[in-house]
Amino acid sequence: MEVINWLREYREVEAALAWSGTFADYLQMVTNNPKLAYHAHARIYAMIKAAGVETIGEQKRYKFFDKELFGLDRTLERLIEEYFHSAAKRLDVRKRILLLMGPVSGGKSTIVSLLKRGLEAFTRTDEGAVYAIDGCPMHEDPLHLLPVSLRPQFEELYGIRIEGNLCPVCRLRLDEEFGGEVERFPAKRILFSEEQRVGVGTFTPSDPKSQDIADLTGSIDFSSITEYGSESDPRAYRFDGELNKANRGLMEFQEMLKSDEKFLWNLLSLSQEGNFKAGRFALISADELVIAHTNESEYRTFIANKKNEALQSRIIVMHIPYNLKVSDEVKIYEKLISQSDIKNVHIAPHSLWATSVFSVLSRLKLSKKQGMDLVKKMRIYDGEDVEGFNQKDIKELMMEGEELGEGMAGVDPRYVINRISTALIRDEHACINALDILRALKDGLSQHTSIMKEEKDNLLNLISVARREYDEMAKKEVQKAFVYAYEESAKSLLNNYLDNVEAFCNSSKLYDPITSEELAPDEQLMRSIEEQIGISENAKKTFREEILIRISMYARKGRTFGYASHERLKEAIEKKLFADLKDIVKITTSIDHPDQEQLLRINNVMDRLVNEHSYCPICANEIVKYVGALLNR
Repeated sequence: MEVINWLREYREVEAALAWSGTFADYLQMVTNNPKLAYHAHARIYAMIKAAGVETIGEQKRYKFFDKELFGLDRTLERLIEEYFHSAAKRLDVRKRILLLMGPVSGGKSTIVSLLKRGLEAFTRTDEGAVYAIDGCPMHEDPLHLLPVSLRPQFEELYGIRIEGNLCPVCRLRLDEEFGGEVERFPAKRILFSEEQRVGVGTFTPSDPKSQDIADLTGSIDFSSITEYGSESDPRAYRFDGELNKANRGLMEFQEMLKSDEKFLWNLLSLSQEGNFKAGRFALISADELVIAHTNESEYRTFIANKKNEALQSRIIVMHIPYNLKVSDEVKIYEKLISQSDIKNVHIAPHSLWATSVFSVLSRLKLSKKQGMDLVKKMRIYDGEDVEGFNQKDIKELMMEGEELGEGMAGVDPRYVINRISTALIRDEHACINALDILRALKDGLSQHTSIMKEEKDNLLNLISVARREYDEMAKKEVQKAFVYAYEESAKSLLNNYLDNVEAFCNSSKLYDPITSEELAPDEQLMRSIEEQIGISENAKKTFREEILIRISMYARKGRTFGYASHERLKEAIEKKLFADLKDIVKITTSIDHPDQEQLLRINNVMDRLVNEHSYCPICANEIVKYVGALLNR
């Protein structure tokens, strides 16, 4: 069986990753490759960088997060540059607990999960290899074996800084088993694994009355006290708390701000000094990222308590807002649907787009800029230029939005995907469209007990806005399909326009081949096309000259200027033709019993929608009827 071969290959790969030797062997390796001595924050930063970084304009996009997080490039750049990059350089932010703060379902848990899984995979690569003292319960760096007095010389010679001291177990073993001969102490390669509690840990607070601090720092092994005679003997202590096991990597502190105070006190010393107190031992060194996540209301409650001032100063807060780009919101829903068992239900084109319009609009804040409404802001965030504004304005708009707390409230993806799920399974439809989902969203608001009336009214209004945006999109889609069905008419109209433009720009006349008359350029025809894309009277001459230059450029290169050679002119021709065909579309889509010619037109349009625009026969039929109804209003 193929699976047996996979298992065999898996075991071979795991066996190839294993390494064991002595401290002397490791010393030879680490001096040749100082990356083996990465501290935890440097390792995480190297892991993120290793996945690749793409610069688009002034924006950096980290590919490490590409497949799971969408629309958070700006936020992730800030997180990585301001925290991880600085921490990797041993700047003071390394001594801070990282707290991700944002609205529910905004991506905080996903970021943490990606870092965990990423570390597990990274330690299986050559660049991310991690070595530890063999038998150490905290998987500590073998360099801790080097006496403190020799470390300055070692750093000067090899450029490798050593921080931290041996744990009580390894110190005892060094003295009793190896007589202080550190070079003989065994070392091995370790692979991070949350499941096996190596380098990755998660602490979840529970009932303060029943939960013990031992869950964080380890506990006394009472069964061994009679054998070793003292609670201060390392062999009578279990170094199995989350802070112990997450050493060298990352510990997620779930619901940190809801924890009892005694669980937070250990973080004070850990964050600032890199150690914590456990049992009857000296301070125990730990090198790990402590990362937590919370929502804004919990954080406000936390900082309002004066008792938390010491811990508050040791926390660096990173805001994780909702995504504000419609195109990226679509990717979020596509990802969530693909993970379900109902991914085979067909979703009509633009359905998730219309849903995303609603979601994003609910998160935006009104700009103080004159002429900038929410829909325009949504479009410009998504990379479009709108009337009066272009992409040069986006940075200023985003800065203004951040000051207003944009993205920190609104409809969360979890609610939306729940309503999409409802629409998907309702009556077991083979296909659902935008109207089905928007209807499900609307119905869900009445069941959402936590939404106040004013907020509900606002969301109902935004559903109506999303519906209007979808209506325009649907019209354009059917318009294109009808225009394609009349492609020869489109080409004829284009050629007619180009003849008139050439005559206009050359101040010449047109020749009528039937009457042999010389005719002036048809201004009415040209303006009827140009007005479709908003070309003003003052701008018409510039636009026509631009077209003529494009034709000349094509001619010089031996290319033919065609229907799709100028995007804006193509759009204008389509709109003009569709306006001329509007009555035909109305009649064709609204009659119950079309004649043979009308039926042929409808079938041509539907074939175009199915074959070139990802519709299925069901939703193609529905959108044609729907657009017909819109045009007949």
